[in-house]
Amino acid sequence: MTTTPPRWSALTGKRVLDLSRLLPGPYATSMLADLGADVIKVEDPAGGDPLRFAPPLFDTLNRNKRSLALDLRTDHGRETFLRLARTADAVVESFRPGVLDRLGLGFDALHAVNPRLVLCSLTGYGQTGPYATKPGHELNFLGLSGFFAVPGRLDGTVTRPGVRVGDMAGAMHAALALTAALGGGGGGSEGEGGGGGEGQHIDVSLSESVTAWCSLFALPLLGVEDPLAAGLVQGDNDVFTTADGHLLSLATFEDKFWHRLRTRLTPEFPEYPALDSPAHDRRADRTAAKEEVHDLLVNVFAARDHAWWSQVLTEIDAPWAPVFTRPDALLTDPHTTARDLFGKPDGDGATPQARFPVTFGAGLDTFRRPAPALGEHTEDLLDEL
Repeated sequence: MTTTPPRWSALTGKRVLDLSRLLPGPYATSMLADLGADVIKVEDPAGGDPLRFAPPLFDTLNRNKRSLALDLRTDHGRETFLRLARTADAVVESFRPGVLDRLGLGFDALHAVNPRLVLCSLTGYGQTGPYATKPGHELNFLGLSGFFAVPGRLDGTVTRPGVRVGDMAGAMHAALALTAALGGGGGGSEGEGGGGGEGQHIDVSLSESVTAWCSLFALPLLGVEDPLAAGLVQGDNDVFTTADGHLLSLATFEDKFWHRLRTRLTPEFPEYPALDSPAHDRRADRTAAKEEVHDLLVNVFAARDHAWWSQVLTEIDAPWAPVFTRPDALLTDPHTTARDLFGKPDGDGATPQARFPVTFGAGLDTFRRPAPALGEHTEDLLDEL
């Protein structure tokens, strides 16, 4: 492990003041920190980020950052923050619209002390519009996004995903937007080598971000009376249960994979003549007969155990994978192990974390610094000022 950020990264040397809390903002800035940005987590001295009460998640979202305890409700706290903003390239915040202005730390105030600074605001619905001041959480954003308009199962039901995709979509758009803004000459005070360019206010709506994702699948359904007839759901792209109760995923979307599968299974299952028929060899035909195809596969998968299917599906190079329903399976999977996806920045007793999930030829040490204690770097940062 090294504490040195990657020399090759355009984000190395960029300073980001992070006022956000909980999930979306910290996830966005964690990606910037992994890639070399100097992220300073500015926290209320009275408890800090509420997510500190969930250490495994907090530790992952806040590695490679420094913590400054500062009460922005006081004149001294605000003055100190503005002094720090002079040295920064960006500020990230997740208050409701207007809160930062009422604190005297809005874009105009920040721009006055550092014209090249970029302010990124993550809110539920954006800075303008009729929903701007509404409270909201991830499930609300999914509800408005079109997510529930896209069928995911043969019976047409769509369930809420366990992973908070509504928050993560906004976080990823924020990180991308900040990287683009900071790499384009904006950001940085005159004395910090930030380059030319004026600062700007980046308005990230969590709701709009996930809507942009979901609209790719929802909008093609305009005018379609029965969404299940649109072809988004197929009987051969699903999760199936084997004879010993294990789950596996099969995705024979392309015709060649279906043909390989049915050809291999025909002698094994003579009781199912549909396997010996070319009736479903074309994608359109399999989709039109999705219930029939699905029922066929449910029956054949239930007739053999997982080990048998693992051998056969691998043998014919089918697009399949086991379905992990326990988190410990992530750590023992041979592929994630071979690619060193998980590490423990805090030592052997820490909860494992996924590294930045991109491999760079120039190298990247994700686990350079564990998540900071509340206010751990306050004295050092104030001394710098």
